[in-house]
Amino acid sequence: MASARENIKLKSTESDQCYFTTKNKRNTTERIERRKYDKTLRKHVIFKEAK
Repeated sequence: MASARENIKLKSTESDQCYFTTKNKRNTTERIERRKYDKTLRKHVIFKEAK
């Protein structure tokens, strides 16, 4: 049985920092954008879902 959850990569819009998380493909079909802490810039920035 295949799971609806899939691993995704969130990439920073301002640096090369990445986060890895999961999302449910059935409930959330569009790409995710989250405001998270960027360790290299030491501030909060937008992280977008990458391929």
